[in-house]
Amino acid sequence: MAIQTQMTTADELLEMPDEGFRYELVRGELKKMSPSGRQHGKIAIEIGSRLHQYVKTHNLGEVYAAETGFKLASNPDTVLAPDAAYVCQEKVDTLDDTQGFVPGPPDLAVEVISPNDTYTEVEEKSLQWLKSGVKIVVVVDPRKKTVTVYRSQNDIAILSDNAVLDGGDVVPGWQLPIQDLFT
Repeated sequence: MAIQTQMTTADELLEMPDEGFRYELVRGELKKMSPSGRQHGKIAIEIGSRLHQYVKTHNLGEVYAAETGFKLASNPDTVLAPDAAYVCQEKVDTLDDTQGFVPGPPDLAVEVISPNDTYTEVEEKSLQWLKSGVKIVVVVDPRKKTVTVYRSQNDIAILSDNAVLDGGDVVPGWQLPIQDLFT
């Protein structure tokens, strides 16, 4: 006997009551995410706040916090929420004032690996971001003290120690020393 999974839509996800968990929606299936821990939150706010400050100062677009969902696909719906995200001003100008999920992918998505994440899951999610149209995916690994930057499936760089993360042509001029994330 086959077991059917009840499909959930992005609209249903948006209307769900707050139970203390975050959810993402992958091809109509709800994925429960545990609240993040201290180190995860500290790193996410560090990278998000530095990105926000730079983007705001240079009028480049908008930066979003971890609670922000991006609707990447419909029928079945996929809604993902990175730990931080950037959307260029050109895209921001096309958005209306709706209170729902951001339609389409951000230009840059940041994921901080949590203790309960597997590397396979994180890599799959990074590739899903790229396939949806994200130009840069930044994955921070607190355990290894590294940052992996995905620009495509074939352009992947691992940064550590004295390296500097930069926004390339997506966030021109933005830089963040890797060591600042782990001190």
